[in-house]
Amino acid sequence: MAVKFNQFMALALCATALTPVAAYAQTETEETAASDERRFGAIVVTAQRREENLLDVPLSVSAFSGDLLADLGVQTMDEVAKISPNVTLEVSRGTNNTISAFIRGVGQQDPVSGFESGVGIYVDDVYLNRPQGSVLEVYDIERIEVLRGPQGTLYGRNTIGGAVKYVTKGLSDEPTLKARGVLGTYGQKDVVASASTALADTFRVGAGVGIFTRDGFGENLITGEENYNKDVLSARLSAEWDVTDAFQLRIAGDYMNDESNARQGHRLITDLFPPFTYPVLDDVYDNRAGLNVVEQVVEVYGGSLVAEYEVNDTITLKNILAYREDEGTSPIDFDALPEADVDVPGIYTNDQLSNEFQLLYSGDRLNGIVGAYYLDANSSTVFDVLLGTTGAVLNLPGLNAQTFGEVSTETWSVFADFTYDLTDQFAISLGGRYTEDKRSSIVLRRTYIGGFSPFFGGPGVPIATTSNFDGSAKFDDFSPRVSLTYKPTEDHTLYTTYSQGFKGGSFDPRGQTSAAPDLDQDGTVSPEEVFAFMQFDPEEVDSYEIGWKANTFNNRVQTSIAAFFMDYQNVQIPGSVGLDTNGDGVNDTFTGVTTNAASADLWGVEFEGTAVLGEEIFNDSDLFTSSVSVGYINAEFNEFIDAFGNDVADERVFQNTPEWTGSLRLTYDTPFHILQREGRLTLNTLASYRDDSSQFEVRSPLDQEAYTLVDLGLRWKPDDSRWGFTFTGKNLTDERYKVAGYNFINPATGAPTLGLEGVLNAYYGDPRTFSIGVDYEF
Repeated sequence: MAVKFNQFMALALCATALTPVAAYAQTETEETAASDERRFGAIVVTAQRREENLLDVPLSVSAFSGDLLADLGVQTMDEVAKISPNVTLEVSRGTNNTISAFIRGVGQQDPVSGFESGVGIYVDDVYLNRPQGSVLEVYDIERIEVLRGPQGTLYGRNTIGGAVKYVTKGLSDEPTLKARGVLGTYGQKDVVASASTALADTFRVGAGVGIFTRDGFGENLITGEENYNKDVLSARLSAEWDVTDAFQLRIAGDYMNDESNARQGHRLITDLFPPFTYPVLDDVYDNRAGLNVVEQVVEVYGGSLVAEYEVNDTITLKNILAYREDEGTSPIDFDALPEADVDVPGIYTNDQLSNEFQLLYSGDRLNGIVGAYYLDANSSTVFDVLLGTTGAVLNLPGLNAQTFGEVSTETWSVFADFTYDLTDQFAISLGGRYTEDKRSSIVLRRTYIGGFSPFFGGPGVPIATTSNFDGSAKFDDFSPRVSLTYKPTEDHTLYTTYSQGFKGGSFDPRGQTSAAPDLDQDGTVSPEEVFAFMQFDPEEVDSYEIGWKANTFNNRVQTSIAAFFMDYQNVQIPGSVGLDTNGDGVNDTFTGVTTNAASADLWGVEFEGTAVLGEEIFNDSDLFTSSVSVGYINAEFNEFIDAFGNDVADERVFQNTPEWTGSLRLTYDTPFHILQREGRLTLNTLASYRDDSSQFEVRSPLDQEAYTLVDLGLRWKPDDSRWGFTFTGKNLTDERYKVAGYNFINPATGAPTLGLEGVLNAYYGDPRTFSIGVDYEF
């Protein structure tokens, strides 16, 4: 690991060390805005709900323009983590489009209903309440912003760890058409098109569609299905109406249908129950999963209506009304074997209605926002857990545990954040937010025999009810923010910020009430004790940050550095454990157990820099630039209470939080002639590094060692042409790296804790791929 990291850092340091010398050697010229855009990409962001230069924002923010992401070959939003320090965005285990997001150690791995996201995902300022369907395809977008640290006083929904903003392009007054076709390895065939036009001087419409298909990286050796294939349709419609010069309406709708095969994990151990016939497969993308009672299908759709009214030069009113809904079925074969040892078909449904009202003020010295937010959301999950081999041993053929869990959320909040320029150099920001959450939950668990339940088309018959819970709870919080900014010159920004984050409590929709402990030892388990077992409390974090942003060497070097410390309290620890319901020593089901077991301190540093290494190297209009990002985080639990009341903090680690992350991107833009046709060639190389990381709080074989991914992108565009041509190579060294997994193995004995064959399987990132593309723009 050390060798890889040292090699990566050597490249990064060489690039940054050469930067000032090369930049200083240039003759000082007056740069135009177009040149700045060509050099650095988009530098205007809306992190504080108003358009600002990225270098003026007193927050730790990364921003990536749509053009840059296209040049890098970024296809889905999770790839943004390659170039964002201290950020993890990965496809969740057993899914194709559910995201697991972590920023600075705070996030949510388990996408089950009832858990509030630690990282907020926004599409055009609409908060996505659930992670299902959030691995968004990147096309026809303006930019993606990554905000690190608590976001509560500027956004409708409080997020404790940070936010990722997906910003689509606005509509043009002139007719536009963009189209792209891509062919690649593993049978990749993508077609993307978008268009907009003005139907009247004050009314514009636009649409975009993307079809993304690919063969699998591996094969299910039992069913013959491709594994890790892709079959996705995505579409957007939008319209903008300038009702008056001061009043605008924007309506937008989107749809996504994913019919990719179920993504099954690679089993890391041989089978543990006679007759021992399944050795570990050589190819990590192959599997032997036998579960096929339902097909994997995910459908997501939503719409929003945004109204904006400029009252006068200083006051703007804005309202964002949105509705979203998704439904997905997924057959997850936990044991990844043809036997029904631990087979889990599941269905997820989510819907949300939200409204956010904002009053934005922009004056000579005072700028800010006052807002109110409302969210009404419902999330439900139903899944079977067929324990066929366990049932045979217990003489209960077709033993099955079904869980239905539903969590409803009704929340409202008021928030405000204002910045006042004390002088031309000093500014102070003050913000606050009051939130009130109401959670209501229904959990019904029943034991079946005879196979899958009728819900999944099986003949199973219920024989016992182990949970029948119906409860609700309210949680409220006030979260402040204060920030001081100092600009010694126009090109330098120094800031210090304190902010508080809040993540609401809830109920575990997988909890089994019959497993609730007798806390007062009176011989019975009271309803109050059941409620306490099912419910978990909110998380809180106090975040402190200092930062410096600079534009130096005659606008040739842009850098930002931030240092942070976070006091993280009441950390929610979700998990699943095997459960012995009849005391015979065999776990015949499993239950969700979520506690506020931990507190922690997290501190670290983030650096991002972009520099012009040279201009006019071989030609009059050459441009050679470099971008570097480095993140370091020290995340340690101060306290971690296990199920037996012991503090095991020194034995626990933060999941999905590598100590070091980094990226190095080199871009060379030059005139290039092909077949006597003049044009421009842009070459992008990207190396991204991730240190060792753990999938869970306990070390396991699913942990991933440090690795580096190397990508390459080429784009050639003829002069005075609407056509462009691209070549993209990803993971050029063909690394195999784990991104998720399931583990029901006793770490001390190696014995299975659920089922008899043992559950230990991993999901992997993409192998080496190549693609060529042709695009047209009108």
